Amino acid sequence: MARQAPPRDLAPIAQRLRVRYAKGGRLRFSSHRDFQRAFERALRRAGVPIAFSVGFSPHPKVSYANAVPTGVASRAEYLEIGVTAVLAAQDVRSALDAALPEGFEVGDVVPARTPDFMERLQASIWQFDLPEVPDDRAAHALDALLSASVVEVQRMTKSGLRTFDARGAVLSGSVLAGTGCAILTVVTRHGTPSVRPDDVLAALRLAADLELVVPARVTRLAQGPLDSSGSVGDPLAPDRGDEPPMGIAPATSP
Repeated sequence: MARQAPPRDLAPIAQRLRVRYAKGGRLRFSSHRDFQRAFERALRRAGVPIAFSVGFSPHPKVSYANAVPTGVASRAEYLEIGVTAVLAAQDVRSALDAALPEGFEVGDVVPARTPDFMERLQASIWQFDLPEVPDDRAAHALDALLSASVVEVQRMTKSGLRTFDARGAVLSGSVLAGTGCAILTVVTRHGTPSVRPDDVLAALRLAADLELVVPARVTRLAQGPLDSSGSVGDPLAPDRGDEPPMGIAPATSP
């Protein structure tokens, strides 16, 4: 007898919601797959009517964007869900935030009103806390990196060891002085290959011999569209409007 797919509610998507969430504390060491499992459990606990794909192994309609590497904290991670009923975004935010484990926090939920959300994630702002690194040493390393035209770093990938230019992705940076721990803020442009925080630290080491005795603590502060001044904007801004949310059929006259 042929196997049958398990029963699922295959109601169509009535609404799409975009979610900004944070990852911190001890859970910064969780992998992206760990977060996926925790988020799908939170959807069930919160009673969110998530839509599912069709087929023998239906999957919840959740799309993740640009996850940070394991060990890196973030205040600006994004995902999109498709739900089978029209919901109040603030109620979904509160329910999901309460259902997620401590260390994951839902900061914002808005109805999707515009297409091409992923294309708006053009750059990130990273904060590097550098214990036992003097402020002037960090400033010197940053100046050396920004003064270089090319800084090639190496990273092991699934295809083997790859060499690429990390300098080209670094748009700007600054050092916050007077904290007792050098704090470096860097804006990087997204691209292929994507330059990760470890690549920036490797570029600082190559450009200025900046060796860390204590590992850096890294946090993504923001990600979003780049404006002409090099600032990173809010990718959800176009969805905070009065247009009908995507996924809802327009009303028809009788």
